[in-house]
Amino acid sequence: MTYAETIQFLYGLNLFGANFGLDPTRKLAALAGNPQDRLRFIHVAGTNGKGSTCAILESIYRAAGLRVGLFTSPHLVSFRERIQVDRQLIPEADVVRLVEELRLANHENAATLFEFTTVMALKYFAGQACDLVIWETGLGGRLDATNIVVPLASVITNIGLDHQQWLGDTLEKIAAEKAGIIKPGIPVLTAAESPALEVIATLARQKNAPLTQVNPLLCVESSMAALSDLVESLPLAGDHQTANAALALATVNVLQALIPVSEVACRAGLASVSWPGRLQLIRQPDGGQILLDGAHNLAGAEVLSRALAKYFPADKRTLVLGILQDKDWQLICRQLAPLAGKIIVVPVASSRTARPAELAEVCRAAHPAAKIILAGTLQTGLAQTAGDPFVVVTGSLYLVGEALELFGVSPARNPERGLNEWRPQT
Repeated sequence: MTYAETIQFLYGLNLFGANFGLDPTRKLAALAGNPQDRLRFIHVAGTNGKGSTCAILESIYRAAGLRVGLFTSPHLVSFRERIQVDRQLIPEADVVRLVEELRLANHENAATLFEFTTVMALKYFAGQACDLVIWETGLGGRLDATNIVVPLASVITNIGLDHQQWLGDTLEKIAAEKAGIIKPGIPVLTAAESPALEVIATLARQKNAPLTQVNPLLCVESSMAALSDLVESLPLAGDHQTANAALALATVNVLQALIPVSEVACRAGLASVSWPGRLQLIRQPDGGQILLDGAHNLAGAEVLSRALAKYFPADKRTLVLGILQDKDWQLICRQLAPLAGKIIVVPVASSRTARPAELAEVCRAAHPAAKIILAGTLQTGLAQTAGDPFVVVTGSLYLVGEALELFGVSPARNPERGLNEWRPQT
């Protein structure tokens, strides 16, 4: 198979949708030799901040000299972003090899794309002799394919309303699904607040799992030193990233006996962390600025609002907005529309996109004075921002990925962005 043919095979798996349950993943992992048994993991779940927390943990442990695997989703541009070792994307040749090795085993198992990719990652990380794997859940936790591992620590960033159609319609129900990653006797760390915190604490007690709550408003105090000054120097913008860094540092501290990390390594890791598509600022040759942020739910939109007020004050903002239909797009529009005098609504390159006309109607009601423009594509929408001093592209990570391609920040891989599409099995 060529790499292009391999991507097409993965598209075929996507037709099966998303399966909530662990049996297919366990069966495929067993056929692959249970590579997870040869690896150590930090398992990360939560509504927002999972990817950023994973990136911070990866950077710290890599700075400490470990060979670190990183498994995240969705990808912004290339499928290979999902599986990285020492922040190097899995090579195309290894994607081809792993797919060829697993596809025959999967013939009767009928694993979905995420389950298949999960086992691909396990095989790759084991083959690369990773010392530690930073392991992000896909959706939820309890029935997520990633939950076949037994980690060194379980991390739950926060709990908000998202994916209610699959995880439950209350914070307590969503928390119960996310807290499904808690394992007997394994430390749990969270920045979640009430009422979700009580659910997490109850499950932790039931499984005799030591619980550490990290106050998202305070920097963590470690046994190594007070690192609040270090957290403040984090290159990722936004107060929410300070909370993510505090949670990551608390995790490092809890695991000191198993994986010692010096203060010097913590400083180096935090100073060099990178996580694209989250308050990512692109400076244009003409002096204009474009901010990319994948605020894809109400909590993310609220974080973006606060970050704009604190870090990017501007009298003249242009908002380029595209949201998926299965998100709380009306609430997101109401939160973001008042932030800009000019709003360009665009479709997300997805079958799940909300219609720009619907977005425009809600934005107009939320901010009657704004100039609102409908565009048929992101590219044509961005053309309407020529000469605008400050442009915010937001509403979906899929939209941010497309923007990264259009701005030439990431190489174009249009056929691969579509692998983020999924639907639950019925």
